Amino acid sequence: MTDAEALDAYSTTVVRVADAVAPSVAAVTVRTPRGTGAGSATVVSADRHLLTSAHVVEGADRVDLAFADGSEARARVIGRDPLSDLAVLLADDPTPPPVPFGDAASLRVGQLVVALGNPHGLAGSVTAGIVSALGRSLPTRAGRVVDEVIQTDAALNPGNSGGALADSAGRLVGVNTAVAGVGLGLAVPITATTRAIVDALRTTGRVRRAWLGIAGARVRLRPEIAARVGAPNGVQVASVVGGSPAAEAGARQGDVVVTLGGAPVTTVTDITRLMVEGAIGSRMEMTVWRNGALVDVVVEPQELQGV
Repeated sequence: MTDAEALDAYSTTVVRVADAVAPSVAAVTVRTPRGTGAGSATVVSADRHLLTSAHVVEGADRVDLAFADGSEARARVIGRDPLSDLAVLLADDPTPPPVPFGDAASLRVGQLVVALGNPHGLAGSVTAGIVSALGRSLPTRAGRVVDEVIQTDAALNPGNSGGALADSAGRLVGVNTAVAGVGLGLAVPITATTRAIVDALRTTGRVRRAWLGIAGARVRLRPEIAARVGAPNGVQVASVVGGSPAAEAGARQGDVVVTLGGAPVTTVTDITRLMVEGAIGSRMEMTVWRNGALVDVVVEPQELQGV
């Protein structure tokens, strides 16, 4: 294939994706007690649901949508999850057809992606680029970390947040959420985990998570310990919240967590990834390295409150 043919194929793909997806990406205007804000949202169901970023609609008193065909609609926030930076809106009026979900787990570095949104209030903007990296982590305003974030060089600017990141088949594989620098954009991935979050927000308006009550950081294990547990790292407990499930189970400051529920623990993310709704009230064995020995404690995570 010649360079001209490759460029033509690239252009054809981007145009096809833009034609399919752009009509279903709305410009979002948000009014809050602090003033007005803007972002983007994507229609994801025939029942008028749209997906956006949680920070776009934080504190919203009123949400207005404007689509590329000139149609407008009022919407309300029916579910917002700051820990994943995702939110679901419900439009009061009919919307364009939904954009089908893709699977970010199948993305590869170098793959073409198309970002659609409304940067600086410029409705219907389309940029294209490649997947620059996978598996990034994104701290959220709620103090948690979103895992497996997509990094792309598709140009993103203020107002893109909440907009669509689509693959070459026009499927939604990410929600644009941050601009980390020139030529560096990040998107929350559409995976089995985030689809479960979206479903929970649509049906109940909230996401239930489990909580242990420990804070810690990754530490490198001594070679003899690593050989015994089969991993080079663990998570050393820096503090245990009084009265928390971890405290009730006997976890102590200085413990190094190496497994939880039978799964290896090498980072704090390994623990938070297990704190899903199904873990609430379920007894889990946690193995820690303490005073030169492996010790098993049984924890019973409880529901995380106040998020």
